Amino acid sequence: MNSILSNLSLLQTTSAGGSSTGQMVSTLVTFGLVFVIFYFLIIRPQNKKQKEAKKMIEAVKKGDKVVTIGGVHGTVHTVKESTVIVKVDDDARIEFSKSAIASVAPRNEEKIEAVEEKKPAEDKKSVEDKK
Repeated sequence: MNSILSNLSLLQTTSAGGSSTGQMVSTLVTFGLVFVIFYFLIIRPQNKKQKEAKKMIEAVKKGDKVVTIGGVHGTVHTVKESTVIVKVDDDARIEFSKSAIASVAPRNEEKIEAVEEKKPAEDKKSVEDKK
């Protein structure tokens, strides 16, 4: 039994002597590929989401409809440096940190303008289709 183990260890040392640098290079390449995959699948998309969220929070204006991370729906009443006062009901106003805003819907005026811009293009298409 001992002779078999000693023969196996001799075979491993003689065969591994010349290829140890090759194994190390392949290991480093594998770790590098794993890091690149993690970067493109996890790190980069997360950074994009953070930038978009930061832009959205900076663009909050009076009259925007917001939803907080706690699920509170309301309309922005006042925008301060680091906080926002949200009008929740007729007389209820709550002050939130800007970072507590989960999503922002544009004001009603902007929605109406966007709908009006789309309607003439749709009307032209329907008139052309009828001809």
